[in-house]
Amino acid sequence: MAVEDDCKLKFLELKAKRNYRFIVFKVESQQVVVDKLGSPQESYDNFTACLPADECRYAVYDFDFTTDENCQKSKIFFIAWAPDAARVRNKMVYASSKDRFKRELDGIQVELQATDPSEISIDIIKGRAL
Repeated sequence: MAVEDDCKLKFLELKAKRNYRFIVFKVESQQVVVDKLGSPQESYDNFTACLPADECRYAVYDFDFTTDENCQKSKIFFIAWAPDAARVRNKMVYASSKDRFKRELDGIQVELQATDPSEISIDIIKGRAL
């Protein structure tokens, strides 16, 4: 499975320059490509609305939070989205290429697998970030 250079470039921009709040990736013609980019002003709800109900996606989300000590921090989440309604072949393609794709994105701090929106609720994200 090939990874389009644009995927790595956009991820570096998210990580270093914070140009994006999130990036959604999809597999197309045997390669991973950028599907959607979220501006820094977009909310977590904007991000979850970009995940299709019946197709798999990979996504990275830059989550800002405040620690109990009142420190501002952020963590980059990698989310493997494989909804129950997705076709089996679609799920297999994503499952088999996930680790290789994730290795291309240096700087991911937390990984989540989700098959349902409840598995990536904001409360779960907050809990994993701390």
